[in-house]
Amino acid sequence: MKIAVISPLFSRSIELMKELTTAFPDLKHNADNLLKTKADLIAFLQDADGAIVGREEIDDEILSACPKLKILSRYGVGLDNLDLESMKKRGLQLGWSGGTNSNSVAEITLSLMLSCIRNLHIATALLKQHVWKVNGGSELTGKTIGLFGFGNIAKRVVELLSPFHCKILVCNRTHDEAEAKKYGITYASKEQILAEADIISIHLPLTPESKNLFSTEEFKAMKKSAFIINTARGGIIDEEALKIALKTGEIAGAGLEAFLVEPTQDWELIDLPNLICTPHLGGNSKESILAMGYACIEHLKTFFSSQ
Repeated sequence: MKIAVISPLFSRSIELMKELTTAFPDLKHNADNLLKTKADLIAFLQDADGAIVGREEIDDEILSACPKLKILSRYGVGLDNLDLESMKKRGLQLGWSGGTNSNSVAEITLSLMLSCIRNLHIATALLKQHVWKVNGGSELTGKTIGLFGFGNIAKRVVELLSPFHCKILVCNRTHDEAEAKKYGITYASKEQILAEADIISIHLPLTPESKNLFSTEEFKAMKKSAFIINTARGGIIDEEALKIALKTGEIAGAGLEAFLVEPTQDWELIDLPNLICTPHLGGNSKESILAMGYACIEHLKTFFSSQ
């Protein structure tokens, strides 16, 4: 069996590649991140029986050009980059484990919340410019947090917020009253959260329904003292509308982990002082990298051992 590792992050892990090579000696990797186009991906995948896929978009055109493929093992938790219908049509197996990076992303979410509300990002930037300006922001304790989506990551965020005694409002497609009681949350409408939340945190997949879910109208409905955090997917926040909201003080600030185009080159957005931003590293802790990778390998082992 030949395995193609598309994900550069997986390819660069000595531990994961050692484990994978032991199980599947015939493999190739993308440690140098050379797969830039759809044609590159097709050429890389054409002779593979299975593949480990990160955030790369795998659509019907690619799958149709690689009929030898039997399984895609997802290195990560989101599935919006895979054409699941095309995979199903072609009888292509999906290897996927939810929640493997939930703690890693939840910790980054909490970090962004604290950095925003305590003014740490602005204070740090000023001090690095040799400007001593004391503004400690507000305390996170007791604030109202609005969560959009309530999957594994959002649930872990709630657990991490427990010592801060926050009021947690959740906007989710489904309501589970047993879960609400377990986590101490209150289900609320989008409109209620926009009006009441001190911090809004996004934990949704990117779908046609969630694309630009937060735009001009939403920012106007938020408190001027509020912050918005996105550790989910780029495109859920309208970045052009966000720029205006941050420049005009429509909202106090934002923390972005994900961007519409990655790597982003929107330096006008990145350079705004009331934006704290990271290069989509939320699920990139050492522990998360290994957990996601070992899960990928197990999916491949399980599948091919049954062939």
